[in-house]
Amino acid sequence: MTSELMAFYSAHDDFNAWRAALAAEDVELRRADDIEEVGRVRHALVWKPPHGFFARYPNLGLVVNLGAGVDALVGRDDLPNVPITRLSDPKMARMMAGYVLFAVLRHARNIPAFERAQRQRRWHYIHPRDPETINVGVLGLGELGLTAAKECARQGFRVRGWSSSPKAVDGIETTAGPDALEAVLGNSDIVVCMLPQTAATRGLLNAGRLAQMRPGASFVNVSRGSIVDEPALVEGLRTGHIAEATLDVFATEPLPSESPLWTLDNVLITPHLASIALPASAARQIGENVRRSRTGEPLLSRVDPGRGY
Repeated sequence: MTSELMAFYSAHDDFNAWRAALAAEDVELRRADDIEEVGRVRHALVWKPPHGFFARYPNLGLVVNLGAGVDALVGRDDLPNVPITRLSDPKMARMMAGYVLFAVLRHARNIPAFERAQRQRRWHYIHPRDPETINVGVLGLGELGLTAAKECARQGFRVRGWSSSPKAVDGIETTAGPDALEAVLGNSDIVVCMLPQTAATRGLLNAGRLAQMRPGASFVNVSRGSIVDEPALVEGLRTGHIAEATLDVFATEPLPSESPLWTLDNVLITPHLASIALPASAARQIGENVRRSRTGEPLLSRVDPGRGY
């Protein structure tokens, strides 16, 4: 081990698993609350640390975000001007693609309708549709979004991807920019939100844009709850304009017990677990970035705070 320490903070992730995985990369991980020699802390591995967390560490040189979304780190006044990296692990992308494919297939095969019929002890036949007749709109073509879009296309769905800047992807129709969003929303049977949270995307799917969705379409959100106008989403689900939704993220997490989303039988709620970082695979990237930070080499998956991702 070196004399340097990496401080760890997460209310959800397994410290012992991360410590063991990073030990193999010659990185000594300590719980932030257990560190007395704060001058030895050169790196931090964190997920949504409390305000003031970084002020303790005068020699901090690298912050690693325990996930792909870095909105909890961008713009903080307690974080010095040090590099921030996000985890870019193929297994995270694979896990996310699996969740998105599950949600898309669930809506494409009308599984929610069968679940309701089962509770009523009612035999309810709906003829399966050819995936090639079902349009899936994927909003956000970053690393996770692109992997999920390709997986849906591999299953035969007609996938259209939308992003803030133009991208060319084999087998997927792509569009970009605000003017193209309405067409994606209006022509998709299933809309999957995979956008990063930035100043430009916060509140992007407001009441007006949700109204642009094709009547009876389904909605999947695995990005951030703040991108969607939640009351407008609830209203769309109540009226049936949005037929079904699979939601993994919410404006407030944990989702408050009084949220009307809990009571809607056309909504599946999961507790922000569509994709998580896996220590055994992600530790390699962290170790590599620690080594690069020591030598001054360019870091992998470095965040641009100006863009927010």
